[in-house]
Amino acid sequence: MGAAIDTGGGDKKSVNIELNIVPYIDLMSCLTAFLLVVAVWVNLAQITIQPKGKNRNQPIDTVIDPPPVISVLIQADIIYVGVSRLAIDPVQIKKGPNADYDWNQFENALIALKKEEAFAERNDIEIAAESTTAAPVKYDHVVHAMDLAVKVGFIGVGLSEPTSLSWRPTL
Repeated sequence: MGAAIDTGGGDKKSVNIELNIVPYIDLMSCLTAFLLVVAVWVNLAQITIQPKGKNRNQPIDTVIDPPPVISVLIQADIIYVGVSRLAIDPVQIKKGPNADYDWNQFENALIALKKEEAFAERNDIEIAAESTTAAPVKYDHVVHAMDLAVKVGFIGVGLSEPTSLSWRPTL
């Protein structure tokens, strides 16, 4: 910043001041660039969120029934395939003489369930393995059951705790 000095012999000081505005222009150009970048980023980085759950304006007496769920329980000697909330007979697939499950029967049971009206548009299924120290379930069997479920069209395969299955066989 510079000031003009009056060398004339008066009592009054000169009021002519020359401001150096180059730093202010630099600052404003940086802020403008930052503002433009942030404005574009805010528009691109927004997430559209649809809240799930009940609406506070929804009547309380409206009860929504949960949809039926296909549950697969793999035990050491048998596989159970059942459906909650529908009157569909469960399928039991026992181990054969070669100490392996009948995977064709398992796949056919899933194909038949996929053809049901309740599951035609859905792709979720829950699988659980119930193992004991005396009769363990092999990890390969669980993975093979999941692979067959995905092959049939149940892409949303979930591994669950055996006690939390929607359908459990009554023994």
